Amino acid sequence: MAAGHDTVANAPTSAEYIVHHMTPLNNIGKAQEALVDFSVFNYDTVFFSFTVGMIGLICMWLVTRKATAGVPGRAQAAIELLIEIVHQQAVQVIHQKESLKTVVPLALTVFVWIFLMNALDFLPLDLLPMLWQWMSGDPHAFLRGVPTADLNGTLGAATGVLLLCFIYSFKIKGPGGWGHELVSTPFGDTPFLYLFNFGMQIVEFSSKTISHGMRLFGNMYAGELLFVMIALLGAGFSWSVGGSLLWITHVICGAAWAIFHILVIALQAFIFMMLTLVYIGQAHAHH
Repeated sequence: MAAGHDTVANAPTSAEYIVHHMTPLNNIGKAQEALVDFSVFNYDTVFFSFTVGMIGLICMWLVTRKATAGVPGRAQAAIELLIEIVHQQAVQVIHQKESLKTVVPLALTVFVWIFLMNALDFLPLDLLPMLWQWMSGDPHAFLRGVPTADLNGTLGAATGVLLLCFIYSFKIKGPGGWGHELVSTPFGDTPFLYLFNFGMQIVEFSSKTISHGMRLFGNMYAGELLFVMIALLGAGFSWSVGGSLLWITHVICGAAWAIFHILVIALQAFIFMMLTLVYIGQAHAHH
């Protein structure tokens, strides 16, 4: 009986459980205190991003290598429908046919990759952390399995989109045309406004990139946090009336949120893809 009391006494509190679950596996062994700290490396974000990316790539390749011109199977039909949807969205934003040859595959990659990273939220809440604790031999090891719930991951993806915008601006407008646009937009081609225009361009690029990454992070972080809080309802189970009601509430809320979250992860992947297309389309526009 004493051992049972010790186990309960050593169990983490609700706050400790939430903090532990939301802390990534990194090189400092604790939660990142500063919002921006380039000395911190989140291993789990990189690992799961790469892993689901490779899984998506392999699955797409296995389906497309068996594609036929006849009646398609279910997997081929789903891939063709997805490609058609992405292509329709791309041609509405970008009108250069040459650019569409690379932008459409890029947009498809962005959507599938973000969707798969978001979908890791559907795994049982403690499955990956407990598996890692067993493999590492450390019962207190940190691990967070959803890369898009890490601001470092989403801002990294958004920064990649920004670099693509720079590349397309340089390619479409040329170094002279793009350089002139940087100092003459948005307030006109007047020499004494060049520095102010350039500052506004920096603000625009920065705000678009930060909002692009934080929008995805905020939605996925909030969704994961809600899953944790719903799980805590189930942890309050007991054979009393109150404990039974907590467990029933946990089951109902967990099922409802999981069903609704299907829409959330797909919508967030679609929004990230559409903003990618819009920003690259703006890089094609001449001012």
